[in-house]
Amino acid sequence: MAKEGQTAGLDGMMGALKGAGRKGPPPVHLWNPPYCGEIDMRIAADGTWFYQKTPIGRAALVKLFASVLKREGDRYFLVTPVEKCGITVDEAPFLAVELSVEAPDVGAEQTSGSRLLRFRTNVDDWVTVGRDHPLRFEPETATGGLKPF
Repeated sequence: MAKEGQTAGLDGMMGALKGAGRKGPPPVHLWNPPYCGEIDMRIAADGTWFYQKTPIGRAALVKLFASVLKREGDRYFLVTPVEKCGITVDEAPFLAVELSVEAPDVGAEQTSGSRLLRFRTNVDDWVTVGRDHPLRFEPETATGGLKPF
């Protein structure tokens, strides 16, 4: 849990985010606040977000938290301009729930017959597979197959 005297936790984070008065996604990549501890939040392998071992049932709240999720190395944090709280991610923070295969934009670097793979996540963000978002496969011991990430 966060250190005494700090506003870390669900209420503090929600207050900081609501007071930001911004349009569009928050500039999480620009924020480097001090680490203030762990909060009891977990993203399960099936994409369910939990707070204090209880599923977060409001999709809007999950999307809010997802918008301030930051990865540093192998760790995940929820960040605001003033605090950074560690959370647990079982496998991956987002799931692909829809696939779109598209021809690249005219003038884009391409090879003959190339296509763009775009995935919609469980928080309604669209991600294009590429250098910033590579697609990889890892062995899945339960099935003996491969699992995409």
